[in-house]
This record gives sequence, structure tokens and C-alpha cells, in this order.
Amino acid sequence: MRNILLTMMYDGSCFHGWQVQQNAVSVQEVFQQGFSRIFGNADIKGCSRTDAGVHANMYCISFHTDHRIPVERIPSAINHYLPASMAVLSAEEVADDFHARYSCKGKEYIYKIWNDDIRNPFLEKYALHYWYPLQTEVMNEAAVHLIGYHDFTSFCTLDNREKGDFRRTVRQLTVSKQDKLVTVSIEADGFLYNMVRIIVGTLLYVTQGKIQPDEIPMILEQKRRTAAGPTAPPHGLYLNRVFY
Repeated sequence: MRNILLTMMYDGSCFHGWQVQQNAVSVQEVFQQGFSRIFGNADIKGCSRTDAGVHANMYCISFHTDHRIPVERIPSAINHYLPASMAVLSAEEVADDFHARYSCKGKEYIYKIWNDDIRNPFLEKYALHYWYPLQTEVMNEAAVHLIGYHDFTSFCTLDNREKGDFRRTVRQLTVSKQDKLVTVSIEADGFLYNMVRIIVGTLLYVTQGKIQPDEIPMILEQKRRTAAGPTAPPHGLYLNRVFY
């Protein structure tokens, strides 16, 4: 048996997230349909659960197989059966105990905001259209308070998937602007449900003056979802990098 690590990317705009759903089309369901044409019913392990409308520039999958196809041929073999909305970028053999999710050391997400009076039709499903002026300097001033090891209960939507420890280490969090496109980039050792989207919504409240940058530590201390800003829409969010 070989343990294979796949790296892929996908456009999440036409899917109801990664995980298989009973009454909606998911990335995993469509991927497995193409994947099974080569590897049968091999059990695939995904690196993360992404929500409906969320995209991935880098998504990792591991699986065990006794198929002898050369590893360099795997991407093109699978891609032949996949729709245009997703593609396998690379494949490599890894240690037998490697697991796409549990071996992960951290992830980086980015969130794209089109900051202009006029919407960009080509970014309608790929960036939040925000027409009020954004003060990236003020947003970065607030972002500094979220870097480090904190309890992020205030930045999490509670449901049955979130239990136990809500502490995470944010390694970097920056807001940058190139022309009219603003990008929020956040890297951490792990993320809670809706954590990135709530952080983005909170930073937008900061630029609106509804929350002051120096109030972020107090929001963390309250450990209460209603203390933070709103949850930003999903379509601006991308899983950008996975670290092993």
C-alpha cells in the first residue's frame, strides 16, 4: 500500500462546501466521482472543512492505495474526470502514518475585498464588494492585537462541531491593498468555525469606527460571540496554504 498526498485547488462558488451533504452538491462528492474512476472506493482524508461558497488555492487530500500508477501521472489522470471548477496540482508519496488533516501544522487563509464604488462583475463570486473607503492602517492596528496565543471564543460561531479548547495561535495577520483590491491574510496553527470571516467582519467594523483598535483585547477577554463584529460573507474567503 502507498500513502499519497494530493494538492488541489477549487472554485467553491458552485458548491456547498467541501464535506459531502445529503441535499446539496459538495466539492468532496464531485471530486470523489472523478477520483473513483482511477482509485475506486479508496478512503480520502481532506485537510479541512470549507463552507459553502469558500474557495481553495491549496487543498490537501491523503489516501492509501495499492494502485501502481506512477505518482507523476496521478494529477492528469484524475483531472481528466474532474469539472473545470477543480484541479489536482500535484501528487507525492508520503509516510504511511501521514494524514492530511491530523498531520497539518497550520493553515493560511486570505479574504479578498473589492473596495470601490462600482462593483467588479468578474469578482462577484470571488471577493466582497465593499464600497465605503477602507482604512487599512487602522485595520492593521487592530489586527496586531489578534496575533499570538488567545482564546478565540468571541470569534467563533458555536455549533456541534466546536467543542473543548478554543485557544489558537495566530502567527501573522495583515491587511494589504493593491489598487482597489484589499486582502486580509491570516496564518494560524488552527481555526475555529467561521473564525476568519468573523475576524474580517470585526476589522470592517474597526474601519467604520464601530470598534476601536484598542478594544480588540477586551473582545477577546469577553469570550462572547456578540462582542465581536459580524460574519463576513463566504465568497471572499480562500484556503490559501496548508503547512506540514
